[in-house]
Amino acid sequence: MNRRQFLILLAGAGAGLASVYAFKPSRKGAPYSPYFKSLNEELKKNGTHRPAMLVDLDILDRNIDTLMKGFGKDQQYRVVVKSLPSPDLLDYIMKRARTPRLMVFHQPFLSHVAEKFPRSDVLMGKPMPVKSAHIFYRSFSRRSGFDPSRQLQWLVDTEERLSQYHELARAQNLKMKINVEIDVGLHRGGLGAPRDLAPVLDRILADPAHLEFSGFMGYDPHVVKIPRIIISPAAAYARSQKRYGEFIDMARKHRGGIRIDGLCLNGAGSPTLRLHKAGSVARDLSAGSCLVKPTDFDITSLDDFIPASFIATPVLKKLDHTFIPGIEAAEGLTSWWDPNSEQTFFIYGGKWMARYESPEGLQNNGLFGQSTNQHMVNGSKKIPLNVDDHIFLRPEQSEFVFLQFGDILPLRSGRITGQWPILRQG
Repeated sequence: MNRRQFLILLAGAGAGLASVYAFKPSRKGAPYSPYFKSLNEELKKNGTHRPAMLVDLDILDRNIDTLMKGFGKDQQYRVVVKSLPSPDLLDYIMKRARTPRLMVFHQPFLSHVAEKFPRSDVLMGKPMPVKSAHIFYRSFSRRSGFDPSRQLQWLVDTEERLSQYHELARAQNLKMKINVEIDVGLHRGGLGAPRDLAPVLDRILADPAHLEFSGFMGYDPHVVKIPRIIISPAAAYARSQKRYGEFIDMARKHRGGIRIDGLCLNGAGSPTLRLHKAGSVARDLSAGSCLVKPTDFDITSLDDFIPASFIATPVLKKLDHTFIPGIEAAEGLTSWWDPNSEQTFFIYGGKWMARYESPEGLQNNGLFGQSTNQHMVNGSKKIPLNVDDHIFLRPEQSEFVFLQFGDILPLRSGRITGQWPILRQG
């Protein structure tokens, strides 16, 4: 029960129960499904007995295979590191997908990737402050075998940022590959029109000892998020492709022509990956979240992907009532009104960006509030949970939530196979 429902209940008591009864929640709840019943037993025997992030490798395999079937002959897959922030998880995906390509969004992740994956091809997914680039080069060790001059593309969104990178390259005697961010309709930055490209290319081409033009990045998640009443996904995609093509044409014509073959023409992302079939102007396609499918990616374009990641946390306490401080006397009334508050479970941790998955029918208590230490979860008596059982949730996203649990627990055939560390954050 949340605060609004409670106030409705109190107000309705004076106005007549009949009129209020229409708002009364129905009883929900069920035992674990067979899948989560088995996981609960495995975690009780072999788990960490604290909140944990699980990744089911059998489902992950299926999702990787599903993703790769959608690529055209000339298209290449680039793994988004922020969405899958574990070296072992990245290594697993790169091997199954047979790709060395990574997209990185965080300087400490970049330093870790350069050390862990010396043969990788890295494209930065957002323009980084020049000081971040300086920190990377200062801490980078060539002993790893990673060569930034060949394997790392920095993303540039403005002439000013390019100027800053150019100054760094000259001061440190570096060769920096430059990928240019272009606005294909998202309006989150990048060059806004093809005519803006000329001065950027002029500066890059004028100093080949320190700068190299490596391609474009045109991110287009807006294509499937604009309300259909405004424009259809197909029409929005066609519009973004047209704009991307205009930048490519401008590069072809610049100073007698830049060779497009061999450039990194990056695009897509999990929401729009399926639209970038053969014929897309983008040849380098990025995705990450769809492989583990958090709830934010429960969208039509990803219907053929299956959730592969779950949070599991132990039940610390079980109460056969729900007492709210200060209104304990109302417990009978509140549980009558909302049978889904008949039981209380206090869990290990909480307040994650996640939704309850199993057992069915669990809910937060809006009156008691949320806690990151011992979160209150309510459920009806139809839910047979006990202390030391686990509550399972699906993360809403992977890129931030995965970083909150320490080691990831990979599963194979429902059994924990090890512990996979997450990427260093600093």
